Amino acid sequence: MTRLHNEPAAFADEALEGFAAAHRRWVRPVPGGVVRAVPAPAGQVAVVVGGGSGHYPAFSGLVGQGLAHGAAVGNVFASPSAQQIRTVARAAHRSGGVLLMYGNYAGDVLHFGQAAERLNAEGIPTRTLAVTDDVSSAGPAEAHKRRGVAGDLPVFKAAAAAAEQGLPLDAVAEVAAHANARTRSFGIAFSGCTLPGADHPLFTVPEGRMAVGLGIHGEPGIGEQGLPSADEAAELLVTTLLKELPDGVRELSGQRAAVILNGLGSVKYEELFVVYRRVAQLLTEAGVEPVDPEVGELVTSFDMAGVSLTLTWLDADLEALWTAPADTPAYRKGTVTAQSAPETGNPATDIPATDDTAAEPPLPEATDASRAAGTTALAALGAVKDVVDAHADELGRIDAVAGDGDHGIGMRRGSTAAYEAAVRAHASGAGAESLLSLAADAWADKAGGTSGALWGVILRSVATALGNRERPTSSAVAHGVLEASTGVRRLGGAQLGDKTMVDVLVPFAETLGQHIATGADLSTAWDAAATEADRAAEATARLLPRMGRARPHAQKSLGTPDAGAHSLALIVRAVHPVLGSCR
Repeated sequence: MTRLHNEPAAFADEALEGFAAAHRRWVRPVPGGVVRAVPAPAGQVAVVVGGGSGHYPAFSGLVGQGLAHGAAVGNVFASPSAQQIRTVARAAHRSGGVLLMYGNYAGDVLHFGQAAERLNAEGIPTRTLAVTDDVSSAGPAEAHKRRGVAGDLPVFKAAAAAAEQGLPLDAVAEVAAHANARTRSFGIAFSGCTLPGADHPLFTVPEGRMAVGLGIHGEPGIGEQGLPSADEAAELLVTTLLKELPDGVRELSGQRAAVILNGLGSVKYEELFVVYRRVAQLLTEAGVEPVDPEVGELVTSFDMAGVSLTLTWLDADLEALWTAPADTPAYRKGTVTAQSAPETGNPATDIPATDDTAAEPPLPEATDASRAAGTTALAALGAVKDVVDAHADELGRIDAVAGDGDHGIGMRRGSTAAYEAAVRAHASGAGAESLLSLAADAWADKAGGTSGALWGVILRSVATALGNRERPTSSAVAHGVLEASTGVRRLGGAQLGDKTMVDVLVPFAETLGQHIATGADLSTAWDAAATEADRAAEATARLLPRMGRARPHAQKSLGTPDAGAHSLALIVRAVHPVLGSCR
């Protein structure tokens, strides 16, 4: 378990701060992550990678010459926010464009996609690539739904080496897509991992058994089987991956492959070497030659006792990229030609400044009526923060049944950041729209992950409906909630029945609007809608997830409500007394 921590919600930020302090030769910190301490040559494509904390050396440990130009780092097992990604990308950009790379998880897809849209709109050409190497999470016909696990490394490495060669942005993106298409991974585990501050692992494996087909976010395996010997484990890993060859690889004999035997956190190096001994024998017997194999911890999951095997089927171009030199805090290969720091000796001076550190723009003017509504909104956000604090552990336990168990931590970070931003806005005289908009940005930025992005949409939709000029009407509130429902479905892609927060948000919004349309006051209508939200959240226990990290473990979630749906129901119920006291 993770024993050394302070406040669990601050763990990711403090770990990143310590990492940057320990590796100043390679990296320098920027808001949201790190970039190379010595900038790449002007005009080189910037490869920016990222994802949640808890996977070191991914992602910050892979920043350096020959590999990533920057890494955006989110909360524990949660995507960095779009703002964090944008800030890192702008700091890493060297006028050659940016390739954003990440594992294929809903939160990462949302936030990296939003960041790419903003960067392109700002005139920074940006492309994205989601790694999809985990064969256990979807079949070949749905390879686009697969998770990104330890295959992140060879795909990142290929793209970064192509950038070092001076290839233009579209060509680097094509290399990344080619490497991804030829990369496969499969993993097994003997115990789950424990998040900072938690007193039990996210999943357990019965004595004498192992989980097969696991992810890297503490998700349980797709199945279980008897505990193998080291040779039997190697045979399972190799035979699973040799069953599925990528396009262009018709037979095994004569093939060359980049091979990674990856420890997920607490399998010792000596154990890995015992397993790799048999992996190498099996590949050779099949006619496959391992090229520059890597054995060690490369993409981890805190203290999970597990191991995964990755094969990237090489052609001449990919082999040259895989064997190219690199020098990062956690991954080194060959000898790089050192790049010179700027003459000032300050690596930061050769990187274009961003506007992220600029002073906050002045708040829009607001009327007294809107500021009074802002006071109510502040009280509502305080109620949200309190109910999330009270139920954070419960939300984590629900989320861990078929997911990664981080929902409580993410909601706590998001709701706390939103409330603190609202307090500052209220003290500055903000109207309702400005106060909620700033709270929305803070929630999305600090929480990250899918829920962070979606709660940012919810708060901003309500903010826009309230405005800064008039005293908000009940109809305006209902319209804002309805727009939030539409926005969440548009951004996240979920629909009713997918076992997500949408299964609560849609009936809540519709019930609220119906009661207000018939003349009910806001408090009465909200109470009825919150009751419907409670019913809808409970009903998600009977659904099978069709999206997100819980999808590969659908049957495990039967009987347990969706964590996002449950937290939304708790929140709308907690807000009701605030509305009742302000009639």
